[in-house]
Formats: sequence, C-alpha cells, structure tokens
Amino acid sequence: MLLRTHNILAISLVLLAGALSGCASINQTLSATLADKVPQWAGGLPADAPPRPGTAQYDEFMRERERLRRMPAAEREREQQAKSEQSAPDPVH
Repeated sequence: MLLRTHNILAISLVLLAGALSGCASINQTLSATLADKVPQWAGGLPADAPPRPGTAQYDEFMRERERLRRMPAAEREREQQAKSEQSAPDPVH
C-alpha cells in the first residue's frame, strides 16, 4: 500500500513538472501577444505606449522620432503646440 502511494506521488510530480515546463515554453511565444490584449485597467499597456519592435507601426514610430530629434528645438515646440491645440477638446460652457 505504501509503495503504491509513493508511485502515485512520483508519477504526479513528474506530470506536474512536465506541465509546468510546457507552460514556460508556450509563454515565451504567447506572452507578447497576450500582453497587448490585456486592458489598461487590468494592468495592460497604456494607450500611449510605443508599438512593439518588428511591426510596421514601430518602423513608422521610429522614423517620426528620428525626424523630431533632428528638428531644431524651436520648431519642435511649435509643432507640439499645434498638435495639442488640434487634439484638445472644445471647452464646455
């Protein structure tokens, strides 16, 4: 009886270890996709987070960053002010 209990425990531990290692290998490829789907209120990425590397949106984001970096500071401030004025909602009266 005691031998049977040890065998069941050993088999259970082996199966548990295999399941845990399987989750770790899936997590490597799945975590980036799933992390993008988590809502912000549940700890996901904020709305203004940059896109992930390797996507077309990331390449466009980096080109825009480089363009702004090369722009003189005075022009950059004017452009940012113009964007903030355009995106600001109308005041409620």
